[in-house]
Amino acid sequence: MSSSFTLARSLPHAFQQFRHTKVTLRHFSILSNSGPKIRNAKIQTLDFCGVKEKVYESSDWPKEKYQNLFKNDTIAMIGYGSQGSAQSLNARDNGLNVIVGVREGGKSWNEAIKDDLFSINDALAKGTIINNLLSDAAQKELWPQFITHLKKGKTLCFCHGFSIIYKEYTNVIPPTDIDVVMIAPKGSGKTLRSLFLDGRGMNSSVAIFQDVTGEAMDKAVAFGVAIGSAYLYETTFQREVFADLVGERGVLLGAIQVADGSETRRVLEKNSSPTYAEDLEEELKEISEIWRTGKIVRKLRPENKK
Repeated sequence: MSSSFTLARSLPHAFQQFRHTKVTLRHFSILSNSGPKIRNAKIQTLDFCGVKEKVYESSDWPKEKYQNLFKNDTIAMIGYGSQGSAQSLNARDNGLNVIVGVREGGKSWNEAIKDDLFSINDALAKGTIINNLLSDAAQKELWPQFITHLKKGKTLCFCHGFSIIYKEYTNVIPPTDIDVVMIAPKGSGKTLRSLFLDGRGMNSSVAIFQDVTGEAMDKAVAFGVAIGSAYLYETTFQREVFADLVGERGVLLGAIQVADGSETRRVLEKNSSPTYAEDLEEELKEISEIWRTGKIVRKLRPENKK
């Protein structure tokens, strides 16, 4: 049985784990006119539906500053799909030492040949900062290769937290003596790259799973800026996973489950419930919170700053 099939079978159980959990709603806007051009930066704390989050601005880390931070590092981008190609090109254009690790013969092999291509094993061996951009299924399959090269002093980065949070399915358990961080752009790799080329940036989530050196957040934010983030919203691996699964599996793919009219029938049944009015009022409260959150995020736009 393939690892991808096994992982796919585990998803329904994973969904059950978080479907009854109160999910923190955060902004999902992907565009920002700010990019590297922001001035007078400061870390802000915003209240998203009762949860306070720190927001880091790209101008906290001008190019010279993060180039100096990473001057002795080799950034190993593992995977060359949508996010892999965009993040690799952006970081390279920003002056970082980037190498790309791809499975030989995979569909991304030919595309990555011109961008300092290595086998995954070689890239893992050479990289001091390892950015795991593989699919969830591939992360599970190839984790034994990773663990061999994750020596003390290296930093492991993810762009999605599924493999870490659902380690009972993936067996992705990092060594305890390395920094483990996440930068999760809130949009496609194609958009991340096009915004970068346009002098703008994308909003991203940033999270720390392990901070061994005491510098994990600085490295994560600086690296997030280098790959094209304009604002980075501090969160946790778990919240990022829950929000992503709700958005992609629950919302984007949810229509597949109700296209036969079952959702309409369910709504009609619920509308006849004796508690319909009360239930509707609670739903409207949540929608109001989403609107309020959007208003908060819009205050960060450069044109709204005074």
